[in-house]
Amino acid sequence: MTAATRLIHFCAAGALVAGAAITLPASAQNYPTKPVRVIVPFGPGGGSDTFARLFTQRLQEHFGQPFVVENRPGAGALVGTKALVDAAPDGHTIMIASSSWVTSAAVSKPAFDPVNNVVPIVELGYNPFVLAVHPSLPVKSTKQLIALARARPDELAYGHPGNGSITHLSMAHLLDLAKVKMLSVPYKSGGAVIPDVLAGRTQVILAGQVNVMPHATSGKLRLLGVSSAKRAKTLPDVPPLSETVPGYTIVSWFGAVAPRGTPQGIVRSLNQAFDKIAQDPALQRAGEGQGITLTGGTIDEITKQVRTDYERWSKLVDKANIRIN
Repeated sequence: MTAATRLIHFCAAGALVAGAAITLPASAQNYPTKPVRVIVPFGPGGGSDTFARLFTQRLQEHFGQPFVVENRPGAGALVGTKALVDAAPDGHTIMIASSSWVTSAAVSKPAFDPVNNVVPIVELGYNPFVLAVHPSLPVKSTKQLIALARARPDELAYGHPGNGSITHLSMAHLLDLAKVKMLSVPYKSGGAVIPDVLAGRTQVILAGQVNVMPHATSGKLRLLGVSSAKRAKTLPDVPPLSETVPGYTIVSWFGAVAPRGTPQGIVRSLNQAFDKIAQDPALQRAGEGQGITLTGGTIDEITKQVRTDYERWSKLVDKANIRIN
């Protein structure tokens, strides 16, 4: 059983209790009238897929209709996004979006516009990235890594799962702010990066906590910093990267969006349901065990998050002339 599956199973038991606590606006009391399709624009097993399956169990219990996950990967999230924007805007098709989805939009312009082509519903949660290095590298802090990179420009290599991926752009942003250069090494997937970093063929990686923690515990990787503004609860001894590189704060967030034109009453109903589910203590504890912080929130908050990220990544993509693989 995978960590994602354990997280889902752990949280399923409280579905009826969480669902019963949600009150919907009167304008959307008849919604939904049929099964709801939940598009994931990435393959099974990833972060977006985990969040989709975690929340859809609770949504189904609450709304009394199936919420069916449909993985539609391909073309840097374009396939899944097209399926969303082509769907009827009646609330019966939604999508689990993420920061990776926004970066895909930034490097694929003008293929789709995450600001104007969809209606944001809610942020579901986030997890910070962790900067780690192979232990053979003579550094024990982000400050030392930057000094070494400055002394040896383009000699240190960092791996990432493809040009335009969220960790690629996040690492490029860190290097840009620190004014140092490293060699960018793209791989076909995030899973393909880890073996080369463990073998020392690439020395640096920025990745999710769940991907690097087992190797840090065994001494095969050394953790230098987290990308969030504050220390992570699960990594209290690892300082924020912003302590060394001011202005650098990035998290990998996940949220839900609907086609443009979806009635506001339905969007508000979904927002309330997602938000209540995210506040469930058992669900939050299970998320923390995977390095995930569940948030929920308002429609305005997720709208601002999407807009801010899209503007930031678009500027970086243009400045660095980054193109998708």
